[in-house]
Amino acid sequence: MAKILVVDDERSIRNALQQVLEYDGHRVRLSPDGPSGLDDYAQFKPDVTLLDVKMPRMDGLEVLERIQKEDPGAIVVMISGHGTIRTAVEATRKGAFDFLEKPLKIDRLHLTLRNALIVRGLSDSVEQLKHDVEVRYEIVGGSEVIKTVLRRIETVGGTLARVMVTGENGTGKELAARALHRLSPRADRPFVDVNCAAIPANLIESELFGHVRGAFTGAVASRPGKFEQAHGGTLFLDEVGDMSPDAQAKVLKALEGDEVTRVGGTRPVPVDVRVVSATNKDLEEEIANGNFREDLYYRLNVVPIRMPPLRNRREDIPMLVTHFVDHLRKTSGVPAKPFAPEAIAELEGQDWPGNVRELKNTVERLLILSPGETVERADVLQVGSGHDAGGSFAESFASMESFQDFKDASEKAFIGEKLRANGWNVTETAARIGMARTNLHQKIKKHGLARAPATDGP
Repeated sequence: MAKILVVDDERSIRNALQQVLEYDGHRVRLSPDGPSGLDDYAQFKPDVTLLDVKMPRMDGLEVLERIQKEDPGAIVVMISGHGTIRTAVEATRKGAFDFLEKPLKIDRLHLTLRNALIVRGLSDSVEQLKHDVEVRYEIVGGSEVIKTVLRRIETVGGTLARVMVTGENGTGKELAARALHRLSPRADRPFVDVNCAAIPANLIESELFGHVRGAFTGAVASRPGKFEQAHGGTLFLDEVGDMSPDAQAKVLKALEGDEVTRVGGTRPVPVDVRVVSATNKDLEEEIANGNFREDLYYRLNVVPIRMPPLRNRREDIPMLVTHFVDHLRKTSGVPAKPFAPEAIAELEGQDWPGNVRELKNTVERLLILSPGETVERADVLQVGSGHDAGGSFAESFASMESFQDFKDASEKAFIGEKLRANGWNVTETAARIGMARTNLHQKIKKHGLARAPATDGP
């Protein structure tokens, strides 16, 4: 398997990555800061380096520059906190392969490693990671609505038609995209995902189309963009409805010509990609409001697939719970426990505004916090779906161990209340509280905020 160097000043992050990576059979070396990371890089000669952006003594950007100076072919993946995402994206312009956002997600880690090892040429490692990713991205369910989705995926998967996957947050749109890739003639080629909402408008061109050395200050090496990385495979444009107008125009041009030109370059590069897109927005409404290009919509929406919300497939919940228990036992070290029939019935009765993603988080929380050897209905009622643990915010002060805990709780309460007040319109809420929309999206994810069921009010 591959040799992977982890450079991060947070012990918990280093240990978690070591556990996951060694479980997958990789050789791992840990470095607590930049200087030691540089020493370890020279000695260990890793295939892939996971590098934190913000560290004491020497930050990740300086470490990246020094690594690239010594090894221009280095594969470096940046690890970014919520306040350093822009910096991490900037690092990709300076030669970093990709970036991972904290809190780290196992599925995203495996995907990034798989793509990195494809570039590195480690075929055995790629095959193992391909298997790991496929298992993690399995669509689980036996309901008629899910069977309908699977039939559509099987029908279109073997073609190269462009597909647009729609549905609420947490319904499994990326699962559908991955299933389409696995069933396509390109299954052995890269699957490259792009979160269109997470890339600042001024960086979208470099991120998607790449750049040549010297194209701008800090461009110390040429770097292929996502279109080139996905050549011969599948490009997944996630949250495509959040692209800026400029980004939409550039993507349309690339799709029309089947070629891209790197920033600072003059020679078009032919690209052969199968595009799958996803959004939780009503794009026809966005077109009517002037927020999305109609010509791009018809380019992307050749075959539509709609992922159903969990409340419309409650009969799948027992199967999903079993799947998540096994998955968490294997990947996160969470002890497996059976769920009592009454507990399952209670879970089936909830509305799940956060859909399958919320159910997975709830299962993990129940496995950790339930005191007995079996998860009971009382456990579900007590630790529940996490919307409100009970009691007022002021009453919870005494349980907070640090000022950081207080700040996090305050931020969660403030943002949650503002979102409810604005009908969960993220764009409007961001404008009213003076926060960038992408930053607000990150904080919503950080705190696990989700719209409450309609019967309980906004």
